[in-house]
Amino acid sequence: MFAADQYELLDFGQGSKLERFGDYVLDRPAPAAENVECANPALWNSAHVRFDRASAHGRSRRKTEARGSWSPADALPDRWTVSHGSLAFELQPTPFGHVGLFPEQAENWDWLAARVRQAGAPLKVLNLFAYTGGATLAAAAAGAEVTHVDAARNVVAWARRNAELSGLGDAPIRWIAEDASIYARRQQRRGARYDAIVLDPPSYGHGPQGQRWKLADDLPALFAACARLTAGQPQFMLLTAHTPEFDAPRLRAMLKPLVPRSAKITARPLVLTTRDGRKLDSGVVARWLG
Repeated sequence: MFAADQYELLDFGQGSKLERFGDYVLDRPAPAAENVECANPALWNSAHVRFDRASAHGRSRRKTEARGSWSPADALPDRWTVSHGSLAFELQPTPFGHVGLFPEQAENWDWLAARVRQAGAPLKVLNLFAYTGGATLAAAAAGAEVTHVDAARNVVAWARRNAELSGLGDAPIRWIAEDASIYARRQQRRGARYDAIVLDPPSYGHGPQGQRWKLADDLPALFAACARLTAGQPQFMLLTAHTPEFDAPRLRAMLKPLVPRSAKITARPLVLTTRDGRKLDSGVVARWLG
C-alpha cells in the first residue's frame, strides 16, 4: 500500500472520489460510488481540482473513453511525482481524468515483487496493457527481466520516464509499443516462453492500427494464448479487470476452463480504503499460481 503522504483516499460518494496524490487533492468521478453518501461533505472543499466528464452531446458512449476537463484548469502542475517504496511515478492530468497511476494496483505490485524474489532465479515476466509501468517496475526492481507492452507510444515513453525516476533506467526491460493481443500471438508463433504474465486490460480499447478490444469477447482467447506462452506452468499469472459486470466469481468462472484442472485460480475484489475503513470497489484481481 501507499504511504499516507504519497496517496490517500479521503472520501467517496455521490459518484465521485476525493483523493490526495502527494500535495494535491483531486475530486474525480467514481461510478462505484454512485449510490453511496459522502462521509465528510465538508472535506470536499479541500479539493484543488475537480474533473468533470464532457456533456452527453458528442460524448463517447464508452465511459472509459469519455473526455472531460479539469477545473480550475491551472490548479495542477504539468507534472508531479509520488512514490511507492523505491518506485517513483510521474503524474500529470489527462483529458480522460487519469493522472498516470491506479493506486489500487499497489497491492498487486507488492505481491508480484514478492513472488519474483521467492522464485530463486530471475524470472522472465511479460506485462501486457502495461500502462505507465507499475507492475513492470515492481518486477524489475525485484530482479525480473521484463517485457513491457502497451499500444500507446506516449504511454510507453511515460513508463520509461518512471523507470528512470525509480533508478531502473538500466534494468533489463524491453519496451514494446504494440497491440497486446497481436504481440502475444506473434510471440506464441515464435515459440517464446515466459515464466510469469501480468495483464491489466481495459473494458474497451483500440490498438494502434484500430484493432478493437472488448474484454467480455476477447479476454478468453488472450488469456489462453498467455497460458500457452508459459507452457501451462507459470510461476504466476496476474489479471486485473475493471468492467462492472465482471465480479470476482464471474471472472474466475471465465478463466477456469482455460487452465489445467490442477491450476489454482483465486479471484477477489480490489478496493481502496479510507482512513476510517470505508472501502471503495476498484475492480477485480485474479491470480493463477504455479
